[in-house]
Amino acid sequence: MRRPTKADLEAARDRLLPDVLPPDGAPLRVLFSGINPGLYSAATGHHFARPGNRFWPALHRSGFTDRLLHPSEQDLLPGHGLGITNLAPRATARADELTGAELRDGGRRLAELVERHRPACLAVCGVTAYRTAFGRPDARIGPQDEAFGPARLWILPNPSGLNASWQLDRLAAEFARLREAADALRTSGRAPRSPRTSC
Repeated sequence: MRRPTKADLEAARDRLLPDVLPPDGAPLRVLFSGINPGLYSAATGHHFARPGNRFWPALHRSGFTDRLLHPSEQDLLPGHGLGITNLAPRATARADELTGAELRDGGRRLAELVERHRPACLAVCGVTAYRTAFGRPDARIGPQDEAFGPARLWILPNPSGLNASWQLDRLAAEFARLREAADALRTSGRAPRSPRTSC
């Protein structure tokens, strides 16, 4: 994958990045939702593509994938029962360039997407954006008490390299908790009783 130039990155501002989703009706274990695409991801067409982003290493270390996938291999995710979307579709250099209205609109779009694809779990990557988008100022990392439509809801740390408080090992451990919960759902074929221990 060619590294984007400065001109490529600037040209990617406000660009939309398509979701990675299985065909309608195909099983979806976990739908990961980022905050919004960064310029690097929008320029390459691949989610979580910026060097230093820990999404793909955490996905592998947690056991979601049997090897470390490159961002350009994102279309393999539906074969693992995984998908990627974003709260806000517009690419920016930093997530704090988004308005609260954009995040709230994105929350409504995400609800429609979850209703359509019916993942077992929705994992939002970024607690601050989740709080704004859904009016939940006290939300914390981890499984949530409330469901999100037909999906169990889990909030993950933002995997950006700028999130220094969550190093890769700690981030992968939180991804692994989500995977174990999603696997428990798949095994049981039903929603678990306690969202604090299962997704």
